[in-house]
Amino acid sequence: MTVLIGTEGLHLAYGGQSVLRDVNLTLARGEIVTIVGPNGSGKSSLLRALIGALAPAQGRITRAPGLRIGYVPQNLAIDATLPLTVARFLGLPRRISAVRAEEVLTGAGVPGLADRQMSALSGGQFQRVLLARALLDMPDLLILDEPTQGLDQPGSAAFYQQIETVRQRTGCGVLMVSHDLHVVMAASDRVLCVNGHICCEGTPDIVASAPEYRALFGTGTRGALALYRHEHGHSHGPKGDHAHDHEHDHDHDHQHETTGA
Repeated sequence: MTVLIGTEGLHLAYGGQSVLRDVNLTLARGEIVTIVGPNGSGKSSLLRALIGALAPAQGRITRAPGLRIGYVPQNLAIDATLPLTVARFLGLPRRISAVRAEEVLTGAGVPGLADRQMSALSGGQFQRVLLARALLDMPDLLILDEPTQGLDQPGSAAFYQQIETVRQRTGCGVLMVSHDLHVVMAASDRVLCVNGHICCEGTPDIVASAPEYRALFGTGTRGALALYRHEHGHSHGPKGDHAHDHEHDHDHDHQHETTGA
């Protein structure tokens, strides 16, 4: 198992106020880990620390040598009056070839958008373009901060399926914060539930039934999560490698069930 990034006794604070404490985690190549938790629980702060934008108050962060990180932000405001094509956006601050632009757009599931204006994109297309930009440098680790905020349930599910496709094609590790409790199960190998610390962690089914998780999100959440249950059809070899491909059991009737999130 190749560990891409990890923390030991990580403590994060703003202005002397603790926001996250005693975080120990590791993320391996090819693994999808999702962080869930209520607003103000420290989810985004943890991502900022992992990408180097927030210094730990205590503890340490270890990264694999030469680790390349691709980052998809929670949102990005672009002036609607600014004439900016998708290709030009992807080429900031350094220009890329038309071939490379089309490669990453195809990898993000939106081929043929290079000449479109950024202001003319739908919400789902905009997020896919942000994903394409994150894929430019062929990252070992893809970090996403609530990438489907504002998308409807089918759009969120489709985006997470694209992330899983990226993982399968490139072998990168994926760490994401999500508010989409009803679809997050589809894409996760492990889930971490945080609220100032790691309340519980494990496979999606284990976390969904944990008392700490249900105390935060309500007892009706488990049924909604089960709509996009992720089944594992593989075993782990002696080094933690995936011996078989994932087998999925997705319920795609897009039932709209209230999660209370």
